[in-house]
Amino acid sequence: MLASSAQSAPSQYQDGLRMISYCPLCETSYNPMEAKVLGEKEDGHLLHIRCKKCWNSILALVMVSNAGVSSVGLVTDLTFEDVVKFRERPAEVSVDDVIAVHEMLENESDGDFIDAILATV
Repeated sequence: MLASSAQSAPSQYQDGLRMISYCPLCETSYNPMEAKVLGEKEDGHLLHIRCKKCWNSILALVMVSNAGVSSVGLVTDLTFEDVVKFRERPAEVSVDDVIAVHEMLENESDGDFIDAILATV
């Protein structure tokens, strides 16, 4: 979808939201105004949209440029709160993390291991 030069940035952004206005899994329409903004940088917006029918979500990047509006989406089961929480955590797994999980697997029963993992989230 190409944007005309007369179109304003907010109008182009609305066009970008329309591009991701339905669930790719169950094809239920989203209300684009219910999208939650995870971040903005220059002409890009990272959004979280949750389907009210199947409860899956999309993380969508909507870019607005002189060439037009484009978007790319990733289907996920993460809630908005999950995305915010994981975004703030360090992305790297250290050697100490691997050793700790190995030790838990050796010393704990399955239920205890799951409880220990959930306690860290």
